[in-house]
Amino acid sequence: MPSPDPDDMKRAAQARLVAFVIAGTMILWMGAQWLGGELGWETRFVFLFDFAAIAAFVWAMVVTYQIWRGRRG
Repeated sequence: MPSPDPDDMKRAAQARLVAFVIAGTMILWMGAQWLGGELGWETRFVFLFDFAAIAAFVWAMVVTYQIWRGRRG
C-alpha cells in the first residue's frame, strides 16, 4: 500500500479543523443564545456572539474553498 501524499495529509488535517470549528461554533452559538435569553442579556451582547459565529463560518468557508481548490490543482 503506497504511503499517503503529504499534501493530502495536510488537506485532511485542514478539513478536520474546519469540521471542529463549524461544530464548536454551532454549539457555542446556540449555548450563548440560550444563556442570553435566560439571563436577559442586552441585544448588543447577543449580537456579539452572532458576529463571532458569522466570522467563524466565513473562515470555515474560505478554508473549505482553499481545500477544494488545492484538490483540483
